[in-house]
Amino acid sequence: MGVQTGKQSLQFAEAPYIVSSASIVGKKEGEGPLGHCFDVVGEDDNFGQNTWEEAESTLQKEAFMMAIGKAKLNKEDVRYLFSGDLLGQDIATSFGLMDYQVPLFGLYGACSTCGEALSLGAMCVAGGFADYIVAMTSSHFASAEKQFRFPLEYANQRPLSATWTVTGSGAYVLGRRRSKARIPAVTTGKIVDYGIKDSMNMGAAMAPAAADTICSHFKDFGRNPADYDKIITGDLGTVGSEILLDLCCQQGFDISTIHEDCGVEIFDSKKQGTGAGGSGCGCSAVTLSAHYLKQVEDARLHRILFVPTGALLSTVSFNEGKTVPGIAHAVVIEHAD
Repeated sequence: MGVQTGKQSLQFAEAPYIVSSASIVGKKEGEGPLGHCFDVVGEDDNFGQNTWEEAESTLQKEAFMMAIGKAKLNKEDVRYLFSGDLLGQDIATSFGLMDYQVPLFGLYGACSTCGEALSLGAMCVAGGFADYIVAMTSSHFASAEKQFRFPLEYANQRPLSATWTVTGSGAYVLGRRRSKARIPAVTTGKIVDYGIKDSMNMGAAMAPAAADTICSHFKDFGRNPADYDKIITGDLGTVGSEILLDLCCQQGFDISTIHEDCGVEIFDSKKQGTGAGGSGCGCSAVTLSAHYLKQVEDARLHRILFVPTGALLSTVSFNEGKTVPGIAHAVVIEHAD
């Protein structure tokens, strides 16, 4: 099972293993610095479908099958699915995974959903409730723009603080079978609201939540930045990353030498015109799978803290003038000999 640690964390008695993972991305992501790392890069962002939403569902279908294929499992071997996306009522997930008939927990944590899925999946395996689960998520640039901002045909100008929603899906098989990476602990985030109302600057909205979770993690476990090779946030981009470092320093934790952000790493912002970087549920999910997890498995990184970040807004809340609260979930991933 495990033990409750501090106010927000869990330490697992028997750490679940990351048996396999898979990443599938769109054309723009494939043209970025990590393009050679992804399992599949689509030739176009339609993925053979008629709508952007159907394309995103296809991302989830393919990522799920790829992940369980790598683990040499059949869909019948998977006890539970933990998945979600950015679209209303998680329609990319429900329509994408419906045909597999695997018991599903549909999640919504905005862009922090990968961390939420991995946390709940790890708890499920560590608690003895499943031999194998799949934790996954997705996002699509066009479906997210259509829902949260403007249709692509509008061709609106984007401020430099805006991030570019990643087209991609990442899937992870967690189980008791030994592998080269495991999840020994998690820290669940709280909703943090600093009063930001600018939906085009979500890095600033999410950074306080990331800082709160990271500092809470250190306090719960009595650790400090030196205990980690990398602290990897999800979707803060360049703007949010600066704010995160300042907020952590204010609480006595200097993470500047070990912090990296998936949104910064996935695109070449200047060459690709992606503003402050990447975002979306798929951003951290595919970057962890394709880039960081491989380094843990190869023992180039021995322990990382993976902290996907989410902006908890909707079209309704934004149009009613509400703020953009943030949340972040931290997952410890270690090399396993």
